[in-house]
Amino acid sequence: MIIQRVVLNSRPGKNGVPVAENFRLEQSTIADMIEAGQVRVRTLYLSVDPYMRCRMNEDTGSDYLLPWQLSEVADGGGIGVVEESKHDNLAKGDFVTSFSWPWQTVAILDGSLLQKLVPQLVNGRLSYFLGAAGITGLTALLGVKEKGHVAVGANQTMVVSGAAGACGSLAGQIGRLEGCSRVVGIAGTDEKCSILVQEMGFDAAINYKKGNVAEQLRELCPGGVDVYFDNVGGDISDIVISQMNQNSHIILSGQISQYNKDVPYPPPLPPDIEKIQKERNITRERFLVLNYMDKQEASILQLCQWIQEGKLKVRETVVEGLANIGAAFQSMMNGGNIGKQIVSVSK
Repeated sequence: MIIQRVVLNSRPGKNGVPVAENFRLEQSTIADMIEAGQVRVRTLYLSVDPYMRCRMNEDTGSDYLLPWQLSEVADGGGIGVVEESKHDNLAKGDFVTSFSWPWQTVAILDGSLLQKLVPQLVNGRLSYFLGAAGITGLTALLGVKEKGHVAVGANQTMVVSGAAGACGSLAGQIGRLEGCSRVVGIAGTDEKCSILVQEMGFDAAINYKKGNVAEQLRELCPGGVDVYFDNVGGDISDIVISQMNQNSHIILSGQISQYNKDVPYPPPLPPDIEKIQKERNITRERFLVLNYMDKQEASILQLCQWIQEGKLKVRETVVEGLANIGAAFQSMMNGGNIGKQIVSVSK
């Protein structure tokens, strides 16, 4: 059977900025017959995520991420529909997902590695299982619960950087649902800031490309910052940390500003900021959602309930066509997306 797939065409270099041309669309073939335990699936949606930048390097800098190989098919979170099955628990027409879905139009996969989806849990919006009701939502929810130490009635102020991205836009809302009394987002355009406040219930948002971020943060968080959901690292985070309270908490979700740099993860803080962190006893521990998989099922159900109740607002930036996945990746790394970046492969 003839299919289309996307492979890694070139590496951007450890300190390089990825471009669409790092990926290549090509024609390939898969077997016409499937074997016992396998399923043939048609790809519906693929997830494009910042962590994938690490997979473009020969060394990902992580013990849990494998690098993509040159001229080999890329992979990541994906959703598809079963077209043929020789697996006992999967039937034709079932919707399934995997963290390691190949970037191709049709694939033959091991049925035991796939998770069956229930579309009704997300009001039929299947792509949400890659974002708000998937690993992104889990990162936001478990990050807030496990590392944020948010408590109802504690009058805590939360700041979220990368707040209009897939994880940040959820984290701020979840912080409010879990008990924060004030939530402030930091994003890169006026449009993003407007969406955060008007659609997603943030109390305020700062466009870090305009004005003095430190001054704006002081005005919007007069009692200091108790919880910081850090999606970006770098200069923005240094400013936030300098305004954090005694015994406050950093949720170290991602460091997208550092992904194109050859630095350890999490990147070390500048000496003056590290001094503040230690003096104020601010926790800053690496957070890896994969370490909390025992809480996955209950957490996904909680996220789905909030989505169904309209308490968790979801934004997606959807790009049509497998051929455009490289451009979608480049746009996301440049901050061009609002919410989750999704590629729709087929209907």
